[in-house]
Formats: sequence, structure tokens, C-alpha cells
Amino acid sequence: MEKSGRKSKVSFGVYMKKYWQLYAMLLLPLTYLVVFKYAPMIYVQIAFKKYSLVQSIWEQPLAANHGFEFFIKAFKNNDFKYALRNTLTLNLLDLFFGFPAPIIFALILNELCFKRFKKVVQTIAYMPHFLSWVIIYSLALQLLAPNDGLVNMVIKDLGGEAIPFLNDNAHWIGSYIGFGIWQNFGWGSIVYLAAIAGINPELYEAAAVDGAGRFRKMWHITLPGIKPTIVVLLIMSLGNILGGGFDRPFAFQNNLVMRVADVIATFVYRVGIKGLQFSLTTAVGLFQSVVGVFFLLMANFISRKLGERGIW
Repeated sequence: MEKSGRKSKVSFGVYMKKYWQLYAMLLLPLTYLVVFKYAPMIYVQIAFKKYSLVQSIWEQPLAANHGFEFFIKAFKNNDFKYALRNTLTLNLLDLFFGFPAPIIFALILNELCFKRFKKVVQTIAYMPHFLSWVIIYSLALQLLAPNDGLVNMVIKDLGGEAIPFLNDNAHWIGSYIGFGIWQNFGWGSIVYLAAIAGINPELYEAAAVDGAGRFRKMWHITLPGIKPTIVVLLIMSLGNILGGGFDRPFAFQNNLVMRVADVIATFVYRVGIKGLQFSLTTAVGLFQSVVGVFFLLMANFISRKLGERGIW
């Protein structure tokens, strides 16, 4: 036992001496994670305390109901209920319509024969990803405004009535989801195109010998080949089902559609930062994170049970 233990110590020492540069390169990202990701988690306890700007976080008194006062208050707040409902609705619609879009686009690009045309299409599809949501909403106003928007002007010239794309609840949701798909589908297809490139070309040659057409090759070779990638990205998307960014809903919302446009991120900004209710919005953010982790773990568990490879 002593000899084997000494051998493992020696082998570990030799290994570290040989590869210490790799571990040294990890110091900077690990320091970043500790300083900016883990250290701020100390302030999660604000959700359980009566926050005061003049007191240290450790000196602040515990909130009522054993520290759960602000969680109870949040779930009694009608604005939070609407924000929770809207977050789930918009993210589920994004997942249902937006998740398949880059997959379909990658499959179509993979079938294009003309490489130059393929590169042009890829470049055009990637471009919206680099636009901020403020710019995208400005484009939406130019296209969809009720009076002077290009689309409504064409509709009125053809004898129809203007459609309130950005001022009516149902139309606003459709516009919100549509512009989200337009901004992300090109960039999201990069991962799937890389997965498709890793499929063995001999499988396509064998299928061609057996008389399979393009659709059969796509269905029986390409899709099964990128299935692990689809599963991993789907799990990650489910983990963000109660999350979502702040800039997109904030840029698109207006007073006429706040009933469907107010999400948790904008609720936290409006009530927490502008309203100075830090304990309440910290409780909301903590609830959001816990639910996101639950969805992530559940999706990964179901994936593993169905025989697929999860994210761990």
C-alpha cells in the first residue's frame, strides 16, 4: 500500500510539473468566477432580511415569518403574478417556435450545393445577432407602426385596415416572438452546422448506394447525428425557462401592452432599483434562480432516463 501511495504521489508530481502551465492559465478565469460570481452570492441573504443602506449585511435584522416575509409579499403582489405568468408564457413560446428554427435553418444550409451562395446566406443570417434590441425595436417601429409603418402603409394602400402590431396584446406577443427568432436563428445554427460537419461522410455515401434521397439522408443520418447536441441545448434552454434577458422585453414594452409585456426582469428593475425595494426583488430573483435550477436538473434527469446524454 505504501509503495502504491508513493507511486501515485510521484506520478501526480510529475504530472503537475509537466502540465503546470495549463493550471496556471486557469487562475485568471477561476479568479473571475470567485470574485464576480461566487462572492456576490453572500448578498442573497438580503432576501431574508430587512435591508438598510446604513447597516452592514450581517447586522440587518431577520425579516418576519422566519425570514420569508418578502417571498410571501411577492406572491401576494399582483404585478409579480402578471410578471411570472408573462415570463413563462413568452419563454415557452420562444422555446416552442424559436428552438427548432436554427435546427431547420442548419439542415437547409447543409443541403445547399453552391458554397458561395451558402456563405452569403450564412453571413446575412448572422448579422441580426450583432444588433442591440434598441436598434431592432427601432426597425420594428419603422416597419410595424400603426400609422406610418411600412407594413401598415402597404396594407392600407391595398385597401385593408392597419394592424396594431405593437399596441395590441396578441399582436405584440407575435411581434416579440418573431423578432426574437429573427435575431437568434442564424447565430444559433452555428452549433448545429458544426455538429453536422462532424458526421461521418461515409454514412451519406452508403445511404446513396442504397437509393436514399436527400430527405431520407436528412431524416435517418443528419438528425440522429446532431441529436445529442439538440438534447444538450434543449436542457440548457429549459434551465432558462423562468429567466430571459432584460433588454428585449424592456425595449419592446409600452404602456398599452404592459399586461403581457412586463416580465420578472423588468419587474425587478421597476420595483427593486427604481422603487428601492431591494429585499423584495432579491427574493424574486432568488425564486427565479431556484426554479431555473429545478427545471435544469429535471430536464437533465429525464434525458438520462431516456438514454440520452445530458449535460453531466
